[in-house]
Amino acid sequence: MNERIKDIASLFKVRLGFFVVVSAILGWFMAVESMDIRSFLMLTIGGYLLTGASNGLNQIIEKRVDGLMSRTADRPLPTGRMGTGAALAYSIIAGAIGLGCLFGLNPLSGWLGVAALVSYAFIYTPLKAKTTMSVFVGAIPGALPPMIGYVAATGDFGIEPGTLFAVQFMWQFPHFWAIAWLAHDDYQKAGYFMLPFRAGRTKRSAWQIFVYTLFCIPASLLPWALPTGDPMVGNIALIVAILSGLLFAVPAYRLHQTLDMKHARTLMFASFAYLPIVQLAFVLDKI
Repeated sequence: MNERIKDIASLFKVRLGFFVVVSAILGWFMAVESMDIRSFLMLTIGGYLLTGASNGLNQIIEKRVDGLMSRTADRPLPTGRMGTGAALAYSIIAGAIGLGCLFGLNPLSGWLGVAALVSYAFIYTPLKAKTTMSVFVGAIPGALPPMIGYVAATGDFGIEPGTLFAVQFMWQFPHFWAIAWLAHDDYQKAGYFMLPFRAGRTKRSAWQIFVYTLFCIPASLLPWALPTGDPMVGNIALIVAILSGLLFAVPAYRLHQTLDMKHARTLMFASFAYLPIVQLAFVLDKI
């Protein structure tokens, strides 16, 4: 039983799901005026299960190539510890419950959940073996969680959730590419094109990673600079966003200078810290 639970957790990528749900919750806190436990739990459970379902479908589609890469070869499907039918059943059940929770909050958040699942599992996943533009496509479902969280609270779509989407969307590029730099050899075995250019770990790719890391700074200022004249956050969040963005760019610049795996790893860990720091600053400044 314990091994089965571990395999389901691996199929659903529960640790990744935690970070996804946190960004959705922070988006929700940007919209609410008071704590509603029922809505909070529905968003948390729905977001976690929908993320798990998306990851499960991704692993079903990538079962063969996962077996080719050392970083994924021990997953339950390529090892045979779990059958495709069982993985599909778990994913469908999780997806149905997750979408049920989001639609239970309001229809718009439910449809955004559908868009996230479909674009990740059925558009981004097959594109990884075809074009470097797959990262752009994958950044769309990756940036939807804070938008879903905001819309789950308001039932309305406007420029505010759009700015939260933009912040997370731009962050996806240095985050994805830092991981792709580290895993490039593995990705080549699977025929995946995840770095900015097919040539791989080059100065040209490193330069684009650095530039897109810098783009995170103006993107993070959007909640402060709303054209409506009613900013979502104040000057404290503005300062945190700028300083965090500058610090985030340091390992990206060093990667461009050296093409060193050490700086790619530092950039990856910096990406894990940058987004929650900025989003938490938004929430605390709003409060």
